[in-house]
Amino acid sequence: MIAVIGGGAWGTALAAHLVRCGREVRLWVLEPEIAEAIREHHQNRVHLPGVALPGDLGATTRLDQAVAGSEMVLVVVPSEFCRGIYRQLRLLMAPETVLVSATKGIEIDTLLRMTEVAEQEIPGARPVVLSGPSFALEVAREQPTAVVAASRQLAVAERVQQALSSRSLRVYASDDVVGVELGGALKNVIAIAAGIVDGLGLGHNAAAALITRGLAEITRLAVASGARSETLAGLAGLGDLVLTCTGALSRNRRVGLAVATGEAPSEALAGGRMVAEGVRTTLAACALAKRAGVEMPIAEQMRTVLHAGKSPRVAAEELMLRSLKRE
Repeated sequence: MIAVIGGGAWGTALAAHLVRCGREVRLWVLEPEIAEAIREHHQNRVHLPGVALPGDLGATTRLDQAVAGSEMVLVVVPSEFCRGIYRQLRLLMAPETVLVSATKGIEIDTLLRMTEVAEQEIPGARPVVLSGPSFALEVAREQPTAVVAASRQLAVAERVQQALSSRSLRVYASDDVVGVELGGALKNVIAIAAGIVDGLGLGHNAAAALITRGLAEITRLAVASGARSETLAGLAGLGDLVLTCTGALSRNRRVGLAVATGEAPSEALAGGRMVAEGVRTTLAACALAKRAGVEMPIAEQMRTVLHAGKSPRVAAEELMLRSLKRE
């Protein structure tokens, strides 16, 4: 039995994928109407409209019911709610249960990664992080996707690898939790900047420069935090960054597009029920960079645009006019 905690697009897609892999799955959903629609109509019309879900996918609004007897629990909720979920799971999970974090974010108040939050709330947990270039809609439609499962105990990551891998989803195992987790969280900041570049009509040259220099920023901070640079050159770093900066399904890129046209970030986020983690992560990225003593000029400009009202065009100009450096 595998429990998936979170009935958004990514949680629903992972749950559907696991059912198709022959796993018994219980999906925990906060909203009763969404849980009922999944059970009765095999659809999540709010988060994955038009996608037919497996008839064997069960959905419940009771966390204890979802977790009972599970050998693996995947947590797929926005970062701001993870601590509360982990605190509840501490009382519900068996000690040997494998815990998987599929949330791409950083806790704002503590600057902790989600696996670090899990370890604080569930003593003895062996959290695995699942990340990589993966739009939920494409996974739900069984389109080819490759991701990374990382744990300090490689054997645990390999258990997740075996559980999730299929003909349409290829999972690589890693022991670089820091690199995989920070790559997944920080790329959302650069994706908002990429949306701004596109929205301002600055061209392909500017987009390519942004992605490349964005990867350099992410790598600097990740390595300073204990990651390996090669991890950021792989699926969890470059792969996820390219997808999120260029793909039309990217929620963070869409926020950038909206901000470039004059919408306030709050207005851009209010347009739907989906979460764009990059808006919050921008604050955490800048705080982590300051603490580590590394430069993240793109993230800093995004902070001033998203949280201090700076003009996106002025921010882009200031990035171009920074003092010249060696690459």
